[in-house]
Amino acid sequence: MRILFVAEQALAEAMLPVFEEDGFVADVADSSELAEAAVQAVEYGVVLLDQGVLNSQCNEYLLRWRRDGLRAHVLVLLPRDSSSIERAHCLDAGADAYLLRPLSVEELRAHLRVLRRRDRVVSAIRRVHDLEINTAIRTVKRAGQSIHLTPREFELLQFLAHHQGRVVSRSMIREHLYNDRGSNLSNVVDVYVRYLRNKIDKGFETPLILTRWGQGYLLRGENV
Repeated sequence: MRILFVAEQALAEAMLPVFEEDGFVADVADSSELAEAAVQAVEYGVVLLDQGVLNSQCNEYLLRWRRDGLRAHVLVLLPRDSSSIERAHCLDAGADAYLLRPLSVEELRAHLRVLRRRDRVVSAIRRVHDLEINTAIRTVKRAGQSIHLTPREFELLQFLAHHQGRVVSRSMIREHLYNDRGSNLSNVVDVYVRYLRNKIDKGFETPLILTRWGQGYLLRGENV
């Protein structure tokens, strides 16, 4: 995970070894101009923002970055004597959480661990229209309804999802499922696609598993 640390140089230099020890890549911006350029140029996982660098404009910057598409987790460092209203405004502007100065290294590390866990969960979930595939715990839901798949059906769905919106041939599917290029399993792909389609599409208005005659199968793309 890559971090942008918007802070005065002295604080940044003190924290860089901590980030490196925890396996983070950190960039430093010690001015509003550098911070602005960084968030526009790089997709960060976390922005750690010391309010003191942006002063009274901190919330304005954050609001604009969020409107412009900033998806990073944002942690803001606030003065310990900041009021509850100031802290609330910081969250309303788009911060995920705030920490108080002087900065507690262990508290910051705990926040970063939480964000890492969240990212692992999010990255394990793939959504296709109203279909949700959780690759970490190998579960599938459609429109919130749990769907039980056999291991091979799950592998087939995962393969189609990996190629979402693109046709995969029967031979590609067969090789993926069975590591077999031969013709002795020529019919098994159609059988498993039928099994999967009965579970994923049956009873739902929009079919997700589509056939391209003479070519193969695909999982419906996001724009279709």
